[in-house]
Amino acid sequence: MSTIEQAYATCEQITRTEAGNFYYGIRLLPPSKRSALCAVYALARRIDDIGDGDGATADKETALAAVRKDLGRLDESSDPVFTAVNDAARRFPVPLTAFEELIDGVQMDLGEVRIADFDELVVYCRHVAGSVGRLCLSIFGSSTTDARTSLYADQLGVALQQTNILRDIREDLGNGRVYLPQDELDRYGVELRVDDLGALDDPAGRLAAYIRYAAGRAGDWYSLGLRLVPHLDRRSAACCRAMAGIYHHLLDRIAADPVLVYDQRLSLSVAQKARVAVTALAGGGR
Repeated sequence: MSTIEQAYATCEQITRTEAGNFYYGIRLLPPSKRSALCAVYALARRIDDIGDGDGATADKETALAAVRKDLGRLDESSDPVFTAVNDAARRFPVPLTAFEELIDGVQMDLGEVRIADFDELVVYCRHVAGSVGRLCLSIFGSSTTDARTSLYADQLGVALQQTNILRDIREDLGNGRVYLPQDELDRYGVELRVDDLGALDDPAGRLAAYIRYAAGRAGDWYSLGLRLVPHLDRRSAACCRAMAGIYHHLLDRIAADPVLVYDQRLSLSVAQKARVAVTALAGGGR
C-alpha cells in the first residue's frame, strides 16, 4: 500500500469511527469521491476536536495556529491527514481557505460564548458549518459554476449547525456556551438553567416554545440549502440527501417534543439512519 493509500485509509477509519451521521451519506459516494471527502472530514474533525478538548485555551490557540500553518505547507507534511487532504486538493477544487474559516469559527468557541442575535449566530454557523458545506461541494462537483451552488451548500451547513445547537443546548450550557440568540431568549422570557438532576429547567414551558420556533426556522434553512441537490450527480445528490436527511429527521423530533433534549443528547438509531440513506440512494427525500 502506498503512502497516499495509507493516508486515505487513515482518514476513512477516522470518518467511519467519528462521523456517526455523515458516514451514512459518505459511503454512498463512488470510491474516489468517498476517499477525498473522508480526508476533508478527518481534517475538519481534527480542528473541531481541538476546540472541544479539555486543554487550556492558550494550548488550543497554539494547536489551531499550528493547523493553520500546516495548511500552508501541505507538500511538506508527513501527517496522513494532511497528506490525504493535499492529494484530494490536487484531484478536486478543494477550497483550502474554508479550513481557515473553520478554524476562525472554532476560535469563537474558546472560552465563554454568548450570541447577541440571529445575525451573529448565522456568522458563527457559516464559519463552523457553512465552510464544511462548501468543502463537501468541492468534492461533489456541480452542474453549474456560478455562486448559487456555493450559497446553497453554505445554507445547508447553517441548517445542520442550527440542528446541532438545538440538540446540544444542555451540554453547551454546561461548557459555558450559549448559542441561542440572547434577544430571542429575552423575547420568550427564557432563562437557561439546569435543575438539581442536571436537566434543563423549564417549568413554564417557555424554552420548549422557543425551541419549536427555532426548529421551524432551521427547517426553512434546510429548504434553502437543499436547492443544491438538483445540481449534483446522482451519487453526490444521494450523499447530500442522506447527510441532510439524518439531521432533518433529528430536527423534526426536537420540534415535535422539545423536552427530549432537556436531559439527553438526542440521536437517531442505526436502523433509522440506514433507512434515510437507502431512501436517499433511491432518490427520495427525507
